[in-house]
Amino acid sequence: MTMPYETILIVVLVLPFAGSCLAAFLQSNARNAEAWLAGAISLICLMLLVVSYPHIVNGGVIRHTVEWVPELGLNFYLRMDGFAWVLAALIASIGFLVVLYARYYLSPQDPVPRFFSFLLAFMGAMLGIVLSGNLIQLVFFWELTSLFSFLLIGYWYQTAQARDGARMALIVTSAGGFCLFAGILILGHIVGSYDLDRVLASGDKIRAHSFYIPALVLILLGALTKSAQFPFHFWLPQAMAAPTPVSAYLHSATMVKGGVFLLVRLWPALGGTNEWLWLVGSAGLISFILGAFIALFQQDMKGLLAYSTISHLGLITLLIGLDSPLAQVAAIFHLMNHATFKASLFMAAGIIDHETGTRDLRRLSGLRRFMPITATLAMVAAAAMAGVPLLNGFLSKEMFFAQTIETHDNSLLDQALPYIVTMASMFTVAYSLRFIAEVFFGPPPRELSRTPHEPPFLMRFPVGLLVLACLLVGIVPGLTIGPLLRTALHAVLGDAIPTYSLAIWHGLTPEFLMSLVAISGGVAIYLTFRSYLLVAEGPPLLRYIQGQRIFDRVLVAVSWQFARRLEELLGTRRLQPQLQLLFCAALLVGLAPMFAHGIEFGGEARTSFDVAFALIWAIGCACALAAAYQGKFHRFAALIFVGGAGLVTCVSFVWLAAPDLALTQLVVETVTTVLLLLGLRWLPKRIEKFPAADPPERDSSWRRFRDIGIATAFGAGLGALAYAVMTRAEPDSIARFFVENAYALGGGTNIVNVILVDFRAFDTFGEITVLGIVALTVYALLRRFRPAAESISVPEQQHSQDLYDEAQPTREKGDTLRSAMTIPRLMMALLFPVICTTAIFLLLRGHDLPGGGFVAGITMAVAFILQYVARGTTWTEEHLRILPVHWMGAGLLITACVGAAAWLFERPFLSSSFSYLEVPWIGSIPLASALLFDIGVFALVVGATVLMLIAIAHQTVRSHRTPSSRASAASPTAEVG
Repeated sequence: MTMPYETILIVVLVLPFAGSCLAAFLQSNARNAEAWLAGAISLICLMLLVVSYPHIVNGGVIRHTVEWVPELGLNFYLRMDGFAWVLAALIASIGFLVVLYARYYLSPQDPVPRFFSFLLAFMGAMLGIVLSGNLIQLVFFWELTSLFSFLLIGYWYQTAQARDGARMALIVTSAGGFCLFAGILILGHIVGSYDLDRVLASGDKIRAHSFYIPALVLILLGALTKSAQFPFHFWLPQAMAAPTPVSAYLHSATMVKGGVFLLVRLWPALGGTNEWLWLVGSAGLISFILGAFIALFQQDMKGLLAYSTISHLGLITLLIGLDSPLAQVAAIFHLMNHATFKASLFMAAGIIDHETGTRDLRRLSGLRRFMPITATLAMVAAAAMAGVPLLNGFLSKEMFFAQTIETHDNSLLDQALPYIVTMASMFTVAYSLRFIAEVFFGPPPRELSRTPHEPPFLMRFPVGLLVLACLLVGIVPGLTIGPLLRTALHAVLGDAIPTYSLAIWHGLTPEFLMSLVAISGGVAIYLTFRSYLLVAEGPPLLRYIQGQRIFDRVLVAVSWQFARRLEELLGTRRLQPQLQLLFCAALLVGLAPMFAHGIEFGGEARTSFDVAFALIWAIGCACALAAAYQGKFHRFAALIFVGGAGLVTCVSFVWLAAPDLALTQLVVETVTTVLLLLGLRWLPKRIEKFPAADPPERDSSWRRFRDIGIATAFGAGLGALAYAVMTRAEPDSIARFFVENAYALGGGTNIVNVILVDFRAFDTFGEITVLGIVALTVYALLRRFRPAAESISVPEQQHSQDLYDEAQPTREKGDTLRSAMTIPRLMMALLFPVICTTAIFLLLRGHDLPGGGFVAGITMAVAFILQYVARGTTWTEEHLRILPVHWMGAGLLITACVGAAAWLFERPFLSSSFSYLEVPWIGSIPLASALLFDIGVFALVVGATVLMLIAIAHQTVRSHRTPSSRASAASPTAEVG
């Protein structure tokens, strides 16, 4: 039985992520198992791609769509044509070789599971980029590559270079990703869709639109930062602090190819203009020249290869910018060739570093005597990088030279382009020759930490296989790479593929002469400056312009100096001034349209005046005013008044026939009041008298009038707006749709709950995710929180009780408190199963009657809160295994799985279904998939609420410890996971 091609796409994308999760849980000493797992996944992906090749070889496209939000054009869309197939095959094949190489490169002391987990996740993200048929989806995977590259570059996080390089790569590439996202949004606005097929077919419409240039600039910022092109090239050399397998994979064959892949992919839609020619071509030309020149003066092997990568990617970018079909042919051809010879060179450099203990070119020489096989392989790969005949780099370099000779816009730069690129190619030959001569020739090396020798065969095997590919492509290109190249070209150029030749000899053509001049000139440059290169500390003039230093200064200026000044201007450590700024800003935003367009009250009939309802609201207003007044003088009283205002709101919901809102308000008010009450214990005491040297604080009358004015204006404005809305005719809204279809489409009669778990389930999914993040943040912050000095001591009432107990010979400390809590403790223990049962009851009835997962979750949390109040933190955590993080994780997993299950039935994400189950003696029982979603909401709300409770409760345990005991004893070990 053969696997459908659409299924192959899903498996190829999902398998690396699944393997990443599995690798993360393997034991740290399971080195072989992890390598076998990663290698098997890479090989399976490659084999599946090979199986699918016959379907796309003649211009076919494999597509698979899973509806997500089809009304907004947001679908999970996988699309593989010939160009995507070639990139996916490179990602999988070189990934397999890197895994094999990393098995022998990494030390047994390294956290190997983490390495292979990150590597597989990165492979999945790269496959997601090349297989995405939706541009929003592409941006998502684009940012994932930035994240996982950050983790891989910082793998050896104990070194400052790895941390700095990872941080720089993340900031630069993720900032470019934000620009790309903005550009894609503009592009989707122009086309009316984010579907890649529609975007590629709308080139004329895009180029004629007034938003073309903003979209182009933003998309180029994303592509150029990812491919380390000028002026964003500086992050790539700093990323060489990563392990060499990471450099060989990310920075030669995959991640840095993401930018040029995107440029080629969007060329039919964005190319064909002078803006494209000058922006893309200029960035590529400068990168090509700059990278080659700086590479020549590097003393670190990986530094040389990093700048050579910038140069070769600049070559590809320049070809894309030249904006002709033949230039795209040369760009794709060199993209494929560069992946093979550069990955092999990075691996060879890693072998040399692994076996000698250094990458310094000044300390290496004569290694061909000690490592003859490795030396031969590295020299062939370096020759391919230099563009020596009979190697793959020579063929694509000749295509490149041929395209620079052509006329593009007949400008002065266009006329001088052949001479410029020939000179830059001389530097390419020169640094390639320097790599060969200074590492493998000359006298034997001295003062090395290790004796050089050949690596294990399987560590050298990936290098040999890639070098063999360089030779075969260079000698018989038509038989080896020709079919693959034509398959990729058919996907980019369609049927308009220009005539090109992969012959290794075209006669004495201008481009061949340019190659000879470049090779001879490069040899001459190296021989002339050989002695200077051994002592040079960076390139002349450019050594003083260090990208890392500029980046650090900009980062400090933005994230520290500017932020600090902004904080001094607008920020404050007090809550009241922050609220003033917030309310004033909201007031101005609300008043602006009123002054501009005025405000008119409608003529709808007013409801009759109800004395009882008005009295309830009068009580609520009195509670609110009292809370505001007591907030400064008596916090406990203020909390009581706030609770009173909340109860009035709850009664108002009941009065206005909104039982779901009333129930939610009631349980939320209860829980927040208890949590705030627990938190009051740790707030610093109120300052009774301000120092005499602080006159603004001493004279507070003007501040009170100011605050009253702001509050009155804000309240009056909001009241006027509400009154204007309520006195107008009810607008045509979607409320009628919910009322008419709650049961027909959602299978429930509780319209509010059906909206939350069915019609607006995606919103609810996002909200509970945010709730979980907030709970984790609160827990993390309070774990580091230490109360004010005046709040550490035991409360006065408890202190008096302890003194009484200690004075009595028949009593122990705490007996008074325990005896006083005997009856409340018994009552709360008896209430625990009752409240839990009530919570389950509210959960199960929520789809048809007031209730639901959120209310049930808060109610369940109340049961746990009562146990903490009655029994204390230590007893409760010893007798109840709550594990709130597990609850939260299970809740998110359940809701996500319920949403994804709809895909199995070819329905959009979170589509629901309902039916009836016939039960003997009972009859028909309604069943809805939304109930499972509600269970997930219930679990997450329970976990999030209890986690915040635990964070506050642990302050009680900590507060009774002296500083010395805190240093020696472990912190409370509640199981939060």
